[in-house]
Amino acid sequence: MDTDAQVRAENAARTSYGRLLALLAARTHDVASAEDALADAFERALTRWPLDGVPDDPDAWLLTVARNRQRDRWKSAAERTTVPFDEAEHDGAAPEAGRDRRLELLLVCAHPDLAGASVPLMLNTVLGFTAAQIGAAFLVPTATMAARLTRAKKRIERERIPFEVPGPAELPDRLAPVLEAVYGSYAMEWPTPPRERHALLLGLAGTIADAAPSVAEAHGLAALLYLSSARLPARVDEDGRYVPLAQQDPRRWDRNFVAAGHRHLRTAHALGSVGRFQLEAAVGAVHCARGAGEPPDWAHLRRLYDALLSLAPTRGAAVARAAVVAETDGARAGLGALDALDGVERLQSAWALRASLLDRLGDPAADAAYAKAISLTTDPAEREYLGRRARGTGR
Repeated sequence: MDTDAQVRAENAARTSYGRLLALLAARTHDVASAEDALADAFERALTRWPLDGVPDDPDAWLLTVARNRQRDRWKSAAERTTVPFDEAEHDGAAPEAGRDRRLELLLVCAHPDLAGASVPLMLNTVLGFTAAQIGAAFLVPTATMAARLTRAKKRIERERIPFEVPGPAELPDRLAPVLEAVYGSYAMEWPTPPRERHALLLGLAGTIADAAPSVAEAHGLAALLYLSSARLPARVDEDGRYVPLAQQDPRRWDRNFVAAGHRHLRTAHALGSVGRFQLEAAVGAVHCARGAGEPPDWAHLRRLYDALLSLAPTRGAAVARAAVVAETDGARAGLGALDALDGVERLQSAWALRASLLDRLGDPAADAAYAKAISLTTDPAEREYLGRRARGTGR
């Protein structure tokens, strides 16, 4: 098989799937049928592109093939017995392949009638995660999650939920689960998202902020993603070894991303309301404000985490606050803050922090904490770092 053709097809699947699916589903409201048609198109691309060459506009090619598959299905005898065929609605001519209706599909998934399935549905349809991946993230069996997604897709078709951006009065509430889904997708692929997926998520966050300029949290999410992404180049050193955030060299951060994050954060602040994503972005901004060899403003970070926990308490934020307490009040105080938390027994960050604080205190219990943290760590670079710490070679 032509390697370049295969890579181009796989790249299109990663970067264009959600946009093409939205275009295919918008006319019929049949998301499942659109998924089947698009899967056929990608399968055909893997067969034809190595032989015929990659088309000049791969997305337009995929959209045309998928649209024709939809047309064939709807014109089949089996379908005609149950559903009247509308020649205009199912025209085989592909619409403008560059058009982006992902936000409309996201907002369809966020419809109040789909409450309870909205975020998993967005992760599946627009962001391309499988039922197994989503089930693992939500601690739900794959079969249960797959059934939930199927029911939601059937409801979209049955109720013909419109593909449109709602008015200003309704938009903020409809956007809330959309922002959660985009953030969830980013978090699920952190810290090493494929480059194309990374660009897709940043672009999608920017698209949402542009479409909802008066929604502060839309800008807050964009700020958070840009400021977090800015630090990725310094997360490992030249030898590929993990570098904790407080020890990273700010000169290796992406200053264009930092600037973009600050622009969105200023816009969010000017809109006069405060939300979770804005506060998390503000945490990122404080980290990005330090100079080389300087510590971040720990007191400022502690105030931000206090505000975040009062507004949107999460276990991850509580563990992060305990880490900050260890810097402002000492390792023993940080350990006390960590001990006071419930429900963090399976949280990797909690065990990594516990190991580090016990290590600082010279407590031999650090060895067991390091072992537990390593067992919960999926990122190879961080796992290797914790292993060095446990052996005393990285201390």
